[in-house]
Amino acid sequence: MKPTRATPKPYHHGDLRRALIEASRRILETEGIAALSLRAVAREAGVSPAAPYHHFRDRTELLSEVAHEGTAELLESLKRARAENKAGRERMIAVGAAYVGYGLNNPALYRLMFETIRVLETGPLPVDVHESIPGILVDAFAEAMPPDVSPTDRRLAGIAGWAALRGLTDILRYRQLDPLKTELGGDEGFIRAVLEHLSFGR
Repeated sequence: MKPTRATPKPYHHGDLRRALIEASRRILETEGIAALSLRAVAREAGVSPAAPYHHFRDRTELLSEVAHEGTAELLESLKRARAENKAGRERMIAVGAAYVGYGLNNPALYRLMFETIRVLETGPLPVDVHESIPGILVDAFAEAMPPDVSPTDRRLAGIAGWAALRGLTDILRYRQLDPLKTELGGDEGFIRAVLEHLSFGR
């Protein structure tokens, strides 16, 4: 689950907006957010310095677009995990692994998506909160609770699970965990093993 950088392909024709977003994501993951400017994106995409301004007013608008694209990708990944696994611990682990895996494979994009206020301040809220990223995560954990648990405790367990996923994503790169990861077969095995040990039952 290591991020890899695609070979830059200079833009010649077609969808310039798409080329600029892809160039932005390459820079973001290989050099960090501080290196991401409209001029750097233009250079990475192989276009003139003025070209990005045909699609983005400024750097903030470009970053917002990249963050929203990442959010859409992660949301689709969670939906697939939910659809492919039955409700209960099986779904909880699959959805959790999809979430943490995305953050591990796209660390800089993940930080941009969830640790900058611009993502929260732009774009409409989802019509159905259960179809949002937090909604799917909370539901997956809530569904895994014992049947006699109250609705309030079920939702609180879901929120606790969501918080646990955020924390797990943040600590995955700590070198102190490497021996245990090796013992468990790598990042994916480690992630699933940790999720197996989460229990919010009474």
